[in-house]
Amino acid sequence: MGKILIKDCTIVPISSPVIEKGVIAINDDRLHYVGPAGGLPAGWQADTVIEAGGMVALPGLVNSHTHAAMALLRSYADDLPLKQWLEEKIWPREDKLTREDIYWGAKLALLEMIRSGTTTFADMYFYMDAVAEAVVEAGLRACLSQGLIGFQDGQGRRLAAGVSLVKEWQGAGDGRVTTMLGPHAPYTCPLDYLTKVAETAAGLGVGLHIHLAETQGEVAEIQARYGATPVALIEKLGLFDLPVLAAHCVHLTTEDIAILAEKKVGVAHCPESNLKLASGVAPVAEMLAAGVNVAIGTDGAASNNNLDMVAEMRTCALLAKGISGDPTVVPAHQALVMATLNGARALGLEKEIGTLEAGKKADLILVNKYQPHLMPPHNVEANLVYAARGSDVDTVIVNGKILMAGGEVKTLDAGEIYAQVMKRASKG
Repeated sequence: MGKILIKDCTIVPISSPVIEKGVIAINDDRLHYVGPAGGLPAGWQADTVIEAGGMVALPGLVNSHTHAAMALLRSYADDLPLKQWLEEKIWPREDKLTREDIYWGAKLALLEMIRSGTTTFADMYFYMDAVAEAVVEAGLRACLSQGLIGFQDGQGRRLAAGVSLVKEWQGAGDGRVTTMLGPHAPYTCPLDYLTKVAETAAGLGVGLHIHLAETQGEVAEIQARYGATPVALIEKLGLFDLPVLAAHCVHLTTEDIAILAEKKVGVAHCPESNLKLASGVAPVAEMLAAGVNVAIGTDGAASNNNLDMVAEMRTCALLAKGISGDPTVVPAHQALVMATLNGARALGLEKEIGTLEAGKKADLILVNKYQPHLMPPHNVEANLVYAARGSDVDTVIVNGKILMAGGEVKTLDAGEIYAQVMKRASKG
């Protein structure tokens, strides 16, 4: 990896004010110095110098909830409600997917994420060893979990696969791969199964990744079945005693929000997927006001239909303003925090990534600010949230390794990926 010096860039550290004409020094996989050029330690010499006078540097974006390999199912089933979409279209098609399909679908997703500035993502699906393999090859950072649908796991094979993922892949790729267990949702997992998964996770020392309170139908079903909201049910079962990443959290009571805050649950807000499936709009402003750690995710490309976290930030900010009637809700800086540091917190990685500070992992992106839609640069953070596009990302560095430079991805063969996914999509 060596030493990399990024010169003359505008730096958005997230944890401190914007730095103009700053420099970033990278020692192997860590940030050595971030700040004004004059503060660079005397005598420090780089192996690689990146002239970044027209660039904005910020932490790599963290996609806190997705199903990467569902990139294979992009635009396969659209304009349907969630229940029908899952039961009539997605689940039957997923039954036909092979391990190799998942591997190439994941690679397509990783290519899209690198090109649009995502450096870390949380993923829940199946054949997750294939996803882990793709992540190691691509150079990204990921928190992976085997999706566990309890009503389909009578023999315990899915849970066993989740345990194997943790044991075999935790810490792989020079520490870039971390793991969780992924019980799908309260409506797809019996209570005893949820308890068993939680006990297993505790024994392994990992957290849980779960869908929670995504639709009104789900909330009504859980209320009728158990006499509690999904959040209250999970709290009663003790799952929140573990680190939990909860996707969606759209339909919440005031009491639910208080529980999420008290238990330090990481919430993955997926505004575009929730809009497209008409699942509703999460009460982001209320959660943030209560102290809930709200991050941003794209969900899978079958329900979004892209993995562009730059676009997702903009939708998050605009949607919160629109439904609240308050234009000050989720200002640009808050949206950036949600897409970086809050995402890192939700994945238990805030000590390593999420801000640009000396000592943290060298995960960062450079955005080309010399674009007509990013001029003039009155406010760089506002431009990143309200005007930027994923295609504006020029350079991506993860763990001190350059994955993309000048818009060219170094670690993946786009032509091979396109050929493979076209062939697999045609199988129907």
